[in-house]
Amino acid sequence: MGKTKNTRFKRPQFTADGLSVSAVKDEVEEEEDVESPAVELLEKLQSPCADMREYACASISRVVQQSQAIPSFLQRDAVRRLGPLLLDSSLAVRETATGALRNLSACGGPDVCEDMVRQDVLTPLIALLKECCGGFQPNSSPGKKEQKHTVEDVANEAVNLLWNLCESSSTAVSVFNRAGLMDALLPCLERHPHNIQLALSAAHCLHTVTEDNSELTGSVNGAVLAALENLLLSTQSSMEHVLLRTLAAGSVWNLKGCLSSTRQAEALTAVVATLAHCLSLDTGVLIPELWQAQVKRLASKSTAEQASALTEEQPAPGGGAVGEEEEEMEEGDGEVKMNGGKRNRKRAKIDRDISDFLPRDRLELREAIALLTAQQTSLEIIVNMCCSDEPSDDEWEEMSSSDEGEMCADGSDGNTSLLSPLCLSAELHTILLNHSVPQQVLKKAEFPSHVSLDICNKDPAWRCLIKKMQRVQCRALTCLNNILSAMDSECLGGAAGLQTVAQHLSSLVFSSEEVLKDEEFLEAVTSAMRSLLQIMASKKIPQCMSPQQLMSMCEAATRCDLVSVRVNALAIMGITGSTLAKEKGSADTLQLIGNALLNVASKDSDLVVCGEALDALFDVFADGDEAESAAQNINLLSALKALQPVFKAKIRKEGRARHSPDQLCVLDNIKINLRRFIGYLETLKKK
Repeated sequence: MGKTKNTRFKRPQFTADGLSVSAVKDEVEEEEDVESPAVELLEKLQSPCADMREYACASISRVVQQSQAIPSFLQRDAVRRLGPLLLDSSLAVRETATGALRNLSACGGPDVCEDMVRQDVLTPLIALLKECCGGFQPNSSPGKKEQKHTVEDVANEAVNLLWNLCESSSTAVSVFNRAGLMDALLPCLERHPHNIQLALSAAHCLHTVTEDNSELTGSVNGAVLAALENLLLSTQSSMEHVLLRTLAAGSVWNLKGCLSSTRQAEALTAVVATLAHCLSLDTGVLIPELWQAQVKRLASKSTAEQASALTEEQPAPGGGAVGEEEEEMEEGDGEVKMNGGKRNRKRAKIDRDISDFLPRDRLELREAIALLTAQQTSLEIIVNMCCSDEPSDDEWEEMSSSDEGEMCADGSDGNTSLLSPLCLSAELHTILLNHSVPQQVLKKAEFPSHVSLDICNKDPAWRCLIKKMQRVQCRALTCLNNILSAMDSECLGGAAGLQTVAQHLSSLVFSSEEVLKDEEFLEAVTSAMRSLLQIMASKKIPQCMSPQQLMSMCEAATRCDLVSVRVNALAIMGITGSTLAKEKGSADTLQLIGNALLNVASKDSDLVVCGEALDALFDVFADGDEAESAAQNINLLSALKALQPVFKAKIRKEGRARHSPDQLCVLDNIKINLRRFIGYLETLKKK
């Protein structure tokens, strides 16, 4: 189908620490009746006792992590009942109420978020945010024992709730713009030397709301840009600060349209330098180091506690129950995060992969999660940097709002000349090469290190990192796909470099049978391979993978449930076949490819996939003696004549109902090309 469109990354829903909402498990302590606690707890929200209101909010926060329980709370107007408590006279109630709504938004998903916005949860939330952000103590540090609840704890919950809502609801983003909430986030960002968690929450939220938000771009003031610049120039070396700088870089990229030409050049350099530094960090070294640091810290802590216990009065044998604090320590990361990291006194089971609910004392694990989240985010930003503004005419996927051209928002000075497509491409091309970004991306496309995987497999609390490492790899492959599509092939070392990349991708695909069962990996690797093979074919660069290897990979991919993976696999078969058709002695292999494509074209349930298979057949058997011989051996003409009326009928029956205008245009072109190709084969037969 010609050149494939590079992919623009649209981020899915995430909880506060970057965990996809779809990954949240429904493992909460068994409740025989989920409606009963909803009735009881919602009634307790009206209690005149602040402690009772706090208890009710904290309990709701726990229960709504069980998705089955959410409808019973929504049906009983939980959002409107919790909303006023965001402005409760008790700071503790404010925090727990905001935490309950935050968990409801995170675990309920986009539909629940939209419902919360419709029920006007943003009105009290905006008031709370503006009040909190005007009340930070200049030099205070979070977590002091004498401060059980702080304004910053409340603000952190509020910002996370705002982030979740804006991630899922365009209405929430519009309200964010009208209410001028950017100014409310700035004090949170500025707290980064003293409260990194609050700053990270604000940075995540800002990165979300600035994406594709031209209305906001026009209102950005110098204070916002100065705050982001300050973050980019910060020098703290922790992984959480690396994540903070990465999110700031993403926000600067999103807001580039409001910068003058001079500042744009400086900003692009600073953004790419930040992303390149993040990607240069070796997770294969850092994750084992962080885990070892945790082992040493916990061993030291245990020794200190034992020494302290020896100096205290010992209880009589058999006397005394285990204290609450000791019980909480035993529960560890199995406890549920209730409000700003505070712990629920009632023990509850929850999936230990849920990073958003890690206790605050999991310092090293939080650092590891921050590192992987930063690298994933860096790759997503580069994916969008290298995404063409103009969709290609053969793009199959349903066009979404994120696929539309990214028109640069008008800045205050009206100067966006640097960011015209040609100039932007040249500018970015140079900066990306200067910081060796293509090489960094290729490195991240490797499988996670065995040492890191071994650590994560033997420590249940760290097991959540495995999926995160795999996701970084998939993002790198998607990024590689866009780099191949948007940049000159010389950026990867010319012909020799492209062959090296091909060998690298081949080693990934054929490392084990298990990788071919991972849909996310398959989608990323087949997209990258498709782009690479197209470039190599156009430049007549020999391919390093054997036809048998490619056929094996394509056959596995065509069994995948994802349409995009099947389409990529068929395109790869078409590229490979059209290249082989020019080589002598390739007729047998062309027959294998032809039969496989015919099988898909006649049997696949998806019309788009059938169309791609037909288009690949046109490419493979377009010309050449080997192709002509193979076509005769598989009775290609008869097979296509039989397929023609079926394909036309499918377009009439389901085309307009199930496919976009762009897809229909491509399908109509294939229908026309099918008629012409049949005519071409009939001409060959008459010779």
